[in-house]
Amino acid sequence: MPAFSDQLLDDIRSRFAQVDHCPVQGQRVFFENAGGALTLNSVVENSAAYAAIPDNQGRDNPGSHELVRVITKAKEDLRVFMNAKGGHFFVGESGTELIFRLVMNACLGTDADGIVLGSTVEHPATRSAAARWAPISGKTHVLITHDDDRGLVHAEDYASNVTPDTRVATILHTSPVTGMGMDVAAISKAIRATSPDCFIIVDGIQHAAHGQIDLASYDVDGYVISPYKMFSRHGYGMAWISDRMSALPHDSLVGGPEGNWELGTRDTGAYATISDVVNYMEWLGEQLTDASDQREKFIAAGKAIHDHEQSLTDAMIHGTGNLPGLAEMEDVTIIGGVDNPAREGLVSITVDGMASVDVVKKLNDQGIRTHLRKADHYSGNILDPLGLDGCIRVSMCHYNSSAEVAQFLAAMKTIIS
Repeated sequence: MPAFSDQLLDDIRSRFAQVDHCPVQGQRVFFENAGGALTLNSVVENSAAYAAIPDNQGRDNPGSHELVRVITKAKEDLRVFMNAKGGHFFVGESGTELIFRLVMNACLGTDADGIVLGSTVEHPATRSAAARWAPISGKTHVLITHDDDRGLVHAEDYASNVTPDTRVATILHTSPVTGMGMDVAAISKAIRATSPDCFIIVDGIQHAAHGQIDLASYDVDGYVISPYKMFSRHGYGMAWISDRMSALPHDSLVGGPEGNWELGTRDTGAYATISDVVNYMEWLGEQLTDASDQREKFIAAGKAIHDHEQSLTDAMIHGTGNLPGLAEMEDVTIIGGVDNPAREGLVSITVDGMASVDVVKKLNDQGIRTHLRKADHYSGNILDPLGLDGCIRVSMCHYNSSAEVAQFLAAMKTIIS
């Protein structure tokens, strides 16, 4: 059963821009959330408001003081929302850029030998960063082979590959191709059992929109998100780093503030709009629990998001009403398997005898926005081992409805027949 009542789902959808229409295409169902989630109306409004402000941070005037207050509040909001007990947050150009910076500094800031450990399920952001900076820093980049059938990598896979000289490790929290979430806490524990001082960096970009983040339980050193995939906007990335990673040598201005990882003046609107996201998550939690504790509200919201999205993927796979699900469609193959508890709001499929690009176009012609994943530098690591040149990615978020899933299944039935 969906975690949200019809009334609550209507309230949720009313808070997002273009929830059921595209200004170019018109009415449409948005199942392309892994490419960029819908944007909160409050983010749209705040982005315009902050774009008009001429003041910079760090000046002695009321406008500048307010900018500093907004930035400080956003970092405090994130600390509670992501359950960060230490370390600090900062913004950068994008999630990918921040991952490169964290991997670079971890590699250069550790002994010039040993291993940089990752897995083949990872997005090219971490794989490419590690491939570049491991040899420059005198290290070997080792990739653990992921489970092709399930579309993920397990903690025991890391445990059997980590060595005492593993200096840096990367983890993908959720795959944007298979939709499967990794057990970050278990993987981190497996790494630290053999290499306790390893710097562990997590790509949380795909996971962030699909439930709560609990940094305190992960025992990692870096966690990166792309806010445009979490109801905010394009133009910046957000990173959290541990205190010990913060202390590593890194690019900074000579004589500048110690521990500062931001280069140049950042957009206060970026911080303001991440607070909009946190405020929304708190509001959602308030609809689901009577708890007064802010963190408890976030936990309630995250659980409900996970449960609602699971109800959507279950309906898509197993059917709803009198509509057969994807698992019942003879010519459809579901990447990662039909029943996979690691799935987070995403179903990737192929259709026998039909090019995936054609299926995506036919769905779009019926007002359903999905995405073609090609066996390229983004997705070849997942698709090539399966012998696929592409797949149809159908990605959902908690504001999507069972009626939209039914519309998708009806369209698929027509396309296949």
